[in-house]
Amino acid sequence: MIERVLELARRSGRFEGFDLLLRDERQVGLRFEAGRLKETTLRQEAGINFRGVARGKVGIAGTTDLARPEALADLLERAAHSAEQGEECALAFPGPVRLPSVSVFDDRAAGLGVEHLASFGRRVAERLKRPGWQVTASVDRYLETVSFANSVGQTFTSRSTAVSVGAEVTRVKGDDVLMAYDDVTAAGVPSDAELDAIAASVTRRIERGERVVEAPDGKLPVLFTPHGSAAVLLPLHQALSGKTVLQGISPLGGKLDEKLFDEAFDLADDPLLSNRVGSRPADDEGMPSARLRLIERGTLRAFAYDLETASRAGTASTGHGRRGTFGKPGISFSNLVLKPGDATEETLLREMGNGLVVDELIGVGQGNVISGAFSHPVALAFRVENGEITGRVKDAAVAGNAYELLKRIRAVGRDAKWLGGSRLVPPLLLDAVNVARR
Repeated sequence: MIERVLELARRSGRFEGFDLLLRDERQVGLRFEAGRLKETTLRQEAGINFRGVARGKVGIAGTTDLARPEALADLLERAAHSAEQGEECALAFPGPVRLPSVSVFDDRAAGLGVEHLASFGRRVAERLKRPGWQVTASVDRYLETVSFANSVGQTFTSRSTAVSVGAEVTRVKGDDVLMAYDDVTAAGVPSDAELDAIAASVTRRIERGERVVEAPDGKLPVLFTPHGSAAVLLPLHQALSGKTVLQGISPLGGKLDEKLFDEAFDLADDPLLSNRVGSRPADDEGMPSARLRLIERGTLRAFAYDLETASRAGTASTGHGRRGTFGKPGISFSNLVLKPGDATEETLLREMGNGLVVDELIGVGQGNVISGAFSHPVALAFRVENGEITGRVKDAAVAGNAYELLKRIRAVGRDAKWLGGSRLVPPLLLDAVNVARR
């Protein structure tokens, strides 16, 4: 299929340069309620995204119609018409180069049948079975094949797998609703220990939340667990994108090699990690993958770029292009890794003294996230007094500015967790977070 489009594009003579990506995705999804398999879904989607440069302007077209030969000619025709109305951009398509070897495909995961997948969900659900606990679980298996080619000879094909198992417990007593969720996602098959860890994590948080206490109030040390860290870290994800820098809206723009955060803060994007769902030998624009140090000991070192933003910014792509079937490529991180510290939970709580543990917030991602300012009610949080968790708080909110708070890191925990399989986040103990009763 890729070869046919390449031949048609070259023979057409309408493009000075072009690239294309064929993505074939297959998913099996299982949903459990009350320990029983409730739903099984199968999904398959394949499509080609073609980008061509004609008279210096970029055109984009996509199709999922891969059965009809004439659909490919139509794809190129639409790309050419798109270029007539497109923007000028001098894209530097990467030439042929040897790509790094990355372990992203697991034969065992690829061969899992529905019954084997179901056993994962049943194992977790069984371990969460308690009177009054409503248990739901999910299991998903993904298979993906990506084929890429461009007009200057860069080609590759990559196959990847992913298996995700998650579980949630809802406990209702009167008007009090307590919920906790956890999951594991990786390229390979989850071990029994990993499945049991999901159940143990959910159980621990539900049991900790049984006792409700009054929320603290004031500027306090707050421990953001991996699950609760999104309000602090999401602004950085956006601000480190070369697109927001180019648009002039990133608070970090123009500050390369400046120390902006605490020395304990060390963030990298690493697409070469084995068994991680964000890993890849190359990005969707054919750029070879390489580890990118974003923030080193609190100092800003790099932004992420795809081909277009790099061209417009007068720099080189960092290999962070991601594309779907339709629309132009955009910037996407692979595996974001926030360096863990060495503090245990006991040490973090003792260091905190009196404060709050935030495990989940409500409304994260809404509003002007990139500014760093946040104010969110807590969904799951625990009060800490004299270094010990005394109970769950309700009707409380936390607020602050992520960029300022990350200058005051009191400690970083060692118990980091992979969120979504592609973000490694440790617990963060931050000073002077605004905590208010509601």
